[in-house]
Amino acid sequence: MHNLTQVFMERKDDLLVALWQHLQITIVALLIAIAIAIPLAIWVTRKPKLAEGLLQVTSVLQTIPSLALLGLLIPFVGIGTVPAIIALVIYALLPIFQNTYLGISEIDSSVEEAADAFGMSRMRKLFKVELPIALPQIISGIRTSLVLIVGTATLAALIGAGGLGTFIMLGIDRNDTSLLIIGAVSSALLAIILSAIVRWLQFVKPKYVLISFASILLIMGAGSAYKAYNDSRVETITIAGKLGSEPEILINMYKELIEDKNNNIKVKLKPNFGKTTFLFSALEHNQIDIYPEFSGSVLETLVKDESQKNATASQIYKLAKKDLSNQKQMTYLNPMKYNNTYALAVTDEFKEENNLTNISDLKIKKVENKLNPGMTLEFIDRGDGLKGLMKYYGLSMTAKSMEPALRYEAITNGKINLVDAYATDSELKQYNLELLNDDKNFFPVYQGAPLMTNKFAKNHPEVVKALNKLSGKISNKEMQEMNYEVNVKKESAAKVAHNYLVEHDLIKENH
Repeated sequence: MHNLTQVFMERKDDLLVALWQHLQITIVALLIAIAIAIPLAIWVTRKPKLAEGLLQVTSVLQTIPSLALLGLLIPFVGIGTVPAIIALVIYALLPIFQNTYLGISEIDSSVEEAADAFGMSRMRKLFKVELPIALPQIISGIRTSLVLIVGTATLAALIGAGGLGTFIMLGIDRNDTSLLIIGAVSSALLAIILSAIVRWLQFVKPKYVLISFASILLIMGAGSAYKAYNDSRVETITIAGKLGSEPEILINMYKELIEDKNNNIKVKLKPNFGKTTFLFSALEHNQIDIYPEFSGSVLETLVKDESQKNATASQIYKLAKKDLSNQKQMTYLNPMKYNNTYALAVTDEFKEENNLTNISDLKIKKVENKLNPGMTLEFIDRGDGLKGLMKYYGLSMTAKSMEPALRYEAITNGKINLVDAYATDSELKQYNLELLNDDKNFFPVYQGAPLMTNKFAKNHPEVVKALNKLSGKISNKEMQEMNYEVNVKKESAAKVAHNYLVEHDLIKENH
């Protein structure tokens, strides 16, 4: 409990920002869903066959896995708030549409006949008779959709839309229960509070409901306008990073280096943004300006080039830089020193018990039948991951798909005995794991460097100059130690980044 309180106090400002982002996404998605579903349901109350078809369509849409839906939207609308809201609207349509349709269509026929006998017009009967009778059922559908939206919106963090999902994803990545609890409890409380407010609205006159919704939109619009006005007074550069402590450390270094000599530039950070393809899509759509990328990931995922096998670090970087410029019109700045390549890790006991040193030993010493691997989904599916590794070394194994942080916990508890790792992972030090030597040099070199569009680099030579100060800096040992400070010692990524820059005379202490 003490640790939970401490983490809450340290991150209360971040929590307020995430809560506001989550609330914005939720309210906007809900209002759009209401604006679509209720009029549509009213329109089809006299068309039962069409209504049945629309119910089937909305039901099918709700069965699409949320991550799959977000992935499908990225090529069309990029990443960030827009695809998150579109996905949430799609999920919210069914309960509101279904309850509105049933609430109106199941009104007793005698009530309808009485309204007609009084000579009511279609619109008057709708607002004076049908909607008031159906209101409790409509509100029930809205509440169901609201709870669904609040829960699903946590996944918006994976595509850079922020929200309370940031705490949950960060908690999973760093195996930090306190962050998980803060994110999950905040999301649950938000759902309860908003659901109670919506329930209260069914006892309020319709005109006051409209006034309430209009007020919410006005407040949110004013807040967004004020923020946009403040941002317009200085140039804002958006830097994003992948999920994990290492990218967060790097983007905080980028921020300090840029702002150190450029008082007219404000840097906005988006940590724990998601995976490689999400970030690159955001860069292509000008939703972010810079993010740190690895040379091996460029050649494996972002460009079409099969010539990197067994190449040196310098050759891989030059090839990645050339391909990015030619194929994607991107500028890849000078790389740092460390090589955060893939690796296979085992416990010290398993290594000694089976006399392992190299990856080849798994085949030579006939250890394959003892292997119980747990690996990240990305590693399992990548050509420079498990697929290519098994073919290259002649191995045969089936790995369980696991979240990055959970696989380390599993190998420590003896549930698995082989994991994929990055060479700079703090968990290697934390859990005393041993890396198997890649004796056939299968894994490509992964040197990190800032990635941006050619246009941005041309228009911001001062930013390029600032970021190139990290060229050739940070060894594997230094990066692993910084990751350890963030993940295990619970230091903030910003503090760790600042300390490194000061210690290596890249910025002044008083910055």
